[in-house]
Amino acid sequence: MKIKCNVLDRQFQMYQSEYEEAALRVLRSGWYVLGNEVLQFEKEFAQFTGRNYCVGLNSGLDALILSVRALGIGEGDEVIVQANTYIATVLGITENGAVPVFVEPDEYFNMDAGRIEQAVTNRTKAIMVTHLYGQASDMDAITAIAENYHLALIEDCAQSHGAHFGGKMTGTFGISGCFSFYPTKNLGAFGDAGAIVTDDAAFADTIRMMRNYGSRVRYHNEIEGVNSRLDEMQAALLRVKLGHMQALNDERKTLAKRYAEGITNPQILLPGLREGAESIYHQYVVRCANRESLQKMLEQSGIQTQIHYPIPPHLAKCYAHLGHKKGDYPVAETYADEVLSLPLYTGMTFAEQDYVIGQLNAWRA
Repeated sequence: MKIKCNVLDRQFQMYQSEYEEAALRVLRSGWYVLGNEVLQFEKEFAQFTGRNYCVGLNSGLDALILSVRALGIGEGDEVIVQANTYIATVLGITENGAVPVFVEPDEYFNMDAGRIEQAVTNRTKAIMVTHLYGQASDMDAITAIAENYHLALIEDCAQSHGAHFGGKMTGTFGISGCFSFYPTKNLGAFGDAGAIVTDDAAFADTIRMMRNYGSRVRYHNEIEGVNSRLDEMQAALLRVKLGHMQALNDERKTLAKRYAEGITNPQILLPGLREGAESIYHQYVVRCANRESLQKMLEQSGIQTQIHYPIPPHLAKCYAHLGHKKGDYPVAETYADEVLSLPLYTGMTFAEQDYVIGQLNAWRA
């Protein structure tokens, strides 16, 4: 049996007629940038998250970059970020000339709230928290720290569409909730796309200007902006998928539960779930001290896996100038050496999953 780590076309096939109808609606409209589809998606996604405003953008990375920029964070300022996140989170900081200050992850792969305060200096301007692999971070503790030190709170929700902490959805704790709609995400588009959600009207207005060359009115450029506009086609297709988000996330939870109950190999450490937190299982990530051997066996058995992520940002070549070395963040580095993402996707059959589980349980280092 051949099993890919992720399969995208099954989800398309489930709602194919709806997607095709939406695409034709856009093509026939004659309006392809910043039109009614974007406006309607922004309204619907804001309602989905429970925020007042949504601004559609070109990508999740742009959401992070523009959030930092709109807050006036730049050269010499520091932003606290977790050490095991994807590089895009850190790029959102450094693209504005600010300095990332890394904090180790906790046992749930998210930012260890107990280590944040020791990272705060008189140059700290914000905390950028990532809800990694789909699980909500420890937001009560992190929000309290941000408020106590008067720091802006930016949420990287690229992997947590619809996840909650304490009954409140990720993306609604800070001034800015930043979302990616890259095709592999739980709420994935059919190309690059992203958005910011917020309750701050002035912040939303600034982001709208930034995404469109710094203008509210064409040719009247009030601030220095960029071109980061969610296009009509992606907005229309996202509206279709948004209408099925609960069912899609529930399916992933069911598959995750079957992994949790079915994998019994003591050499494979299963992911935990923090009390009060919800995960929508963007990835199902296990840990294994002998990952290379496990991954090779799975590959030979026709099972594709991925490593999210093999190189922590502080050791990335592009950040060598920051002066970090191996051993600076041992928890993040251990995770980089041990994590393995198992196949999990919309439309995955129980037979496919049972095959994966069987191979995992039979493996011995």
